[in-house]
Amino acid sequence: MLGADGRARCPWGAGPADYTEYHDSEWGVPLHGERELFERITLESFQSGLSWLTILRKRAAFRRAFADFEPAKVAAFDDGDRERLLADAEIVRNRAKIDAAIRNAGAVLELDQPLDELLWSFAPQRRRQRPRTLAEVPATTPESTAMAKELKRRGFVFVGPTTCYALMQATGMVDDHLATCWRAADRA
Repeated sequence: MLGADGRARCPWGAGPADYTEYHDSEWGVPLHGERELFERITLESFQSGLSWLTILRKRAAFRRAFADFEPAKVAAFDDGDRERLLADAEIVRNRAKIDAAIRNAGAVLELDQPLDELLWSFAPQRRRQRPRTLAEVPATTPESTAMAKELKRRGFVFVGPTTCYALMQATGMVDDHLATCWRAADRA
């Protein structure tokens, strides 16, 4: 799908400017770092059942509300912080998701290896054929299912196979830009 700038993009990336910016600069780009990956796990968990556009538009507020996604700070959140988050209209106010973010921060701190190393260990070793249509992009893969199972074993919640696959896409563990997308040609 052609954007206003004449560039061919994945259809979802040619929509509102928020999507275009995210598509062009972040989605599918390899991302590393504990804080950065914890942020993505948290945002993908909050997105479950909602539009990603909603999450993107609230991202700055999420960063403020969740101490810039520093796992040690989030893990220390108490009942007062939970109430503060539930009252914050600038984020998604879902008790189960807020509790999951706090619990997942604690799980990050309890890991016996860096979060980066753990998550990236599930990245496919070989890139599969680039999808030609959105229908060819899977919602889950054996790797995302294995990641979800391992994260749950380690105490994480709200990290099912679909959420893990979205995380893999968002952080460049897989690159699902369609074959006709300018980003695909840029990363060939």
